[in-house]
Amino acid sequence: MSKSKALAFIIAALAYYSLFSSSPKPHYHALFLSSSFSDNASVALHLRTLTRRPHVAGSAANAEAAAYVRSSFSSFALKSHVVTYHVSLTYPLHRSLVLTPSESAKPITFALEQEQIGDNPYANEVTPTFHGYAKSGNASGPVVYANYGRVEDFVGVNASGAVVIARYGKIFRGDIVKNAYRAGAVGVVIYTDKRDYGGDECFPASKWMPPSGVQVGTVYNGLGDPTTPGWASVDGCERLSDEAVELAGDSPQIPSLPISAADAEVILKTMVGDVADGDVYPAGPGPGMLNLSYIGETVIAEIENVIGVIEGEEEPDRYVILGNHRDAWTFGAVDPNSGTAVLLEIAQRLDKLRKRGWKPRRTIVLCNWDAEEYALIGSTEWVEENREMLASRAVAYLNVDCAVSGPGFHASATPQLDELIKQAAKEVLDPDNTTQTIYESWIGSNNSGVIGRLGGGGSDYASFVQHVGVPAVNMLFGGGYPVYHSMYDDFTWMENFGDPMFQRHVAMASVLGLVALRLADEQVLPFNYVSYASELKKSAEDLEKEQLGHGIDVSPLIKSIQDLYTAAQGINIEKEGIKGALRMREVNDRLMMAERALTDRDGLSERSWYKHLVYGPSKYDDYGSKSFPGVDDAIDNAKRLKTKESWGHVQHQIWRVSRAIRHASLVLKGELR
Repeated sequence: MSKSKALAFIIAALAYYSLFSSSPKPHYHALFLSSSFSDNASVALHLRTLTRRPHVAGSAANAEAAAYVRSSFSSFALKSHVVTYHVSLTYPLHRSLVLTPSESAKPITFALEQEQIGDNPYANEVTPTFHGYAKSGNASGPVVYANYGRVEDFVGVNASGAVVIARYGKIFRGDIVKNAYRAGAVGVVIYTDKRDYGGDECFPASKWMPPSGVQVGTVYNGLGDPTTPGWASVDGCERLSDEAVELAGDSPQIPSLPISAADAEVILKTMVGDVADGDVYPAGPGPGMLNLSYIGETVIAEIENVIGVIEGEEEPDRYVILGNHRDAWTFGAVDPNSGTAVLLEIAQRLDKLRKRGWKPRRTIVLCNWDAEEYALIGSTEWVEENREMLASRAVAYLNVDCAVSGPGFHASATPQLDELIKQAAKEVLDPDNTTQTIYESWIGSNNSGVIGRLGGGGSDYASFVQHVGVPAVNMLFGGGYPVYHSMYDDFTWMENFGDPMFQRHVAMASVLGLVALRLADEQVLPFNYVSYASELKKSAEDLEKEQLGHGIDVSPLIKSIQDLYTAAQGINIEKEGIKGALRMREVNDRLMMAERALTDRDGLSERSWYKHLVYGPSKYDDYGSKSFPGVDDAIDNAKRLKTKESWGHVQHQIWRVSRAIRHASLVLKGELR
């Protein structure tokens, strides 16, 4: 873009803020977006440094990465400190997988190794492929294919006593293992199918996963340290025994291993001969027999969250929190350190703003989490330790994880932040087409500017939204990428395929940083609960369309949403004519606390840690986001049990959500009844 066009863009941004922003600091926000404040080279250097070595949680290399983040925060004049926890982590001690193709055939022992490509001197430090928190043990049985391992993929499949082979791509791997166990399987291997992750050429010639590539990851179905469910893993704390952890129900009940596409093809050929290119494989069982053995080591390891703080000038007790995790299963160029580089870029720009005289109205907290890959542990322990402070003081949480893996902007959020995200996207040029803004490219894309929701457990926003009820955002460029959680997710992959010029990293810092600035600086919080009510109305209408019968009445839910809509319209009118600091503070508190009202102290049935009754993970896919998850769980249960009592529980869950939404309406109105 030419200098004249850049200048015109900045002038337009200033004009926009002067007309529409309630912030007294539009000049600083425009500066934050200016080319003089951004630095592609420093972003690339941050990422190269962070991804030099594999840095799984609990390792010396990850401690080095933590020190680098803290040093960077300090160089940007942030008050920084490290919060440590001692948590239960697992590492592999022994792995083996042996295939006997038929009774007369010679057994095949798989190496279970990813091929080293290039001359990375630290490739030998990559942890052997395994599943975090996998159950130790031996499993032997005929092979059964279960597609993506979803509940519906086991219908008509005889998995009893079998070792299931399933492919990644649709649901959380921990739910694949859980679904296989419920179907009677004794073990599971999960592979990266070339139909989902492969191409004619593979890395390093192209972006696609090499045949030997393996997606590792956790199979634990809970959040946080398994030995401290609901409380922080501080020194001297209460801990559950190994037996109690297993009985809690979130740990896998059968052994599992991740394997490569190449190894999976050998196994599948024993079932069907030449592996077909179509979407359906025969299910088995056999004739091939698999013998799987895994032994893991459980240790109490130290993890480190690095925290940087810019104290607010007018409202230091209100927190706008930005977060990203640092630990990676291997090198982590996309997941998560593209996000870490973005976080550091934002910190650097905020330092430049302060040197120009800017001070935030509210406190900005930058958090670099540890041990996310195992079970969102660093953020969850911190949220559990600071629960009451966050419940009374947190304005919003802004998350960035896999910040960049390719082109195309995506955002997910709690709905009161939808309009703010769109406004920010209108102020930043598309890094892949500088003739238009990110917003213009976004609405013209396949997802047409659709904002996702944060009910799933995919990243560190989960504890903030689902446990405390803090409004939240998650943003990224790209999406799913072929080398996810493999040793090929390194700086070379990013430099060649993910973001060669690092302009997407810079753009992500601009959008996320601008959202943070507006939340930190605007006198009246830029929340719009009309968007929230409209979103809930769609979800309630979808529920009504199911025509559940059995006397189920959705009208209490629809009535409560209409009340929320009315209250949201009312506070929007109030926001226009606020006078006086105390009145402004009171309105802001109502806007901030309405999300908290959607939580319930008892939480979801049989999943009490999850307090949010509107957004939470699907019971059968931790990555899947559900509206009204308690209602959804009850419906699944009633369809299975087919009893009057189970359908009565569905109605009870509808009433629970209705009451929570009504509470949010009362908070927005700010009046006692």
